Amino acid sequence: MAITLTESAAKHIKNQLAKRGSGLALRIGVKPMGCSGYGYTYDYADEVRENDELFEAYDAKVVLDKVSLQYIDGSKLDFVNEGLKQIFKIDNPKVTAMCGCGESFSIKV
Repeated sequence: MAITLTESAAKHIKNQLAKRGSGLALRIGVKPMGCSGYGYTYDYADEVRENDELFEAYDAKVVLDKVSLQYIDGSKLDFVNEGLKQIFKIDNPKVTAMCGCGESFSIKV
């Protein structure tokens, strides 16, 4: 089980942790939300917990709990410019549908 990071995502993670002044990694989660079923959550990770998996690329780290990982295993994390906003974007091969606003998704597990 794994996720990959683009160089752009890794650079943004490192920059944000440096601005924060502390932290080990970006924490990604999946939780029930929205009209399609699930959504991604992002936070800082100051530690790797017992139920976590740690992934690293380009000297940046991402942490996911094992439950969330089953929903995004095989995904690629990128950081992109979309118009006037900059966002993390997850290319998740398990997604079967997205809601109209793009905030939530359905998944095959």
